[in-house]
Amino acid sequence: MTSAANDLPTLEVRNLETHFFTRAGVLRAVNDVSFSVKRGEIMGLVGESGSGKSVTGFSIMGMVDAPGRIVGGEVRFQGQDLRQLDESAMRDLRGNRIAMIFQDPMMTLNPVLRIETQMVESVLAHDKVDRAEARRRAVEALGLVGISSPEERLRAYPHQFSGGMRQRVAIAIAMLHKPELIIADEPTTALDVTIQAQILHEAQKLCRRYDTAMIWITHDLSVVAGLADRVCVMYAGQLVEGGQVDAVLDHPLHPYTAGLIGSVPSQNMRGRRLTQIPGMTPSLLRLPKGCPFQARCDRAHDDCAQVPVSRELIPGRWVRCFYPCETEAVP
Repeated sequence: MTSAANDLPTLEVRNLETHFFTRAGVLRAVNDVSFSVKRGEIMGLVGESGSGKSVTGFSIMGMVDAPGRIVGGEVRFQGQDLRQLDESAMRDLRGNRIAMIFQDPMMTLNPVLRIETQMVESVLAHDKVDRAEARRRAVEALGLVGISSPEERLRAYPHQFSGGMRQRVAIAIAMLHKPELIIADEPTTALDVTIQAQILHEAQKLCRRYDTAMIWITHDLSVVAGLADRVCVMYAGQLVEGGQVDAVLDHPLHPYTAGLIGSVPSQNMRGRRLTQIPGMTPSLLRLPKGCPFQARCDRAHDDCAQVPVSRELIPGRWVRCFYPCETEAVP
């Protein structure tokens, strides 16, 4: 790989627009979203359920089903716009150079096939190696995600694994080809805290080892705090804030980010009511004019009836807001 290629972000999303054309109207699930992820970097994408996080991930993978459609923007993988590729070329990339880990591991695993069959066939589909080498890679991948006795486990069926073990297998399959990009869509949400911590550690270790870029989609700020290098906050289909994870979580600029952090139980004094963001997320079918957060924001002014644009207030820190939170204490 040339030096110029090394300087390119692994992924660059520019002004991405993904809409769903329903009988009730056009649902703007992803609305003018832009970000980039470098080699070896883990970016957290956080927000409430329904904010557009998962649709962003599926849009990058080219897996948006009807009535959804990408209607604008670019998705550049190492400089190449994936939107210009046909389905055959995208299939060659998926599972090979780009992989996705789903919230439900059974979206990856076939319940009637042994783990060995699924992993070996995945290797053979993309690489010209013999079956023995493919099996060796499968054993190695299971070992990398902390599965003991991988030789024995290969002969098992998915139903013989616990939920946490199935998710580890799904991560191992995603890592089989040492992809340059992994999109993880809330893969630890349904797992207990101990298993979650182990999987986060393995994911972080694998990214560092292979210089893999990763987008970790979640609604859990504590997961992002311990895993990610950078974080982007999503609300009503738009990215509203981004920056280094410690800077964003310690000194949020957007009122929505501040509200999310304030609503975490550990941020509230014992015996007091939890801090809440008032109101509800607006329907993506009927977004208000201007800032979609204005009806819930205690900092809103008349200007907020206009559409705010992203601006860099501090080097490496950007926000989509006319009246961001006080910045005096921001480093």
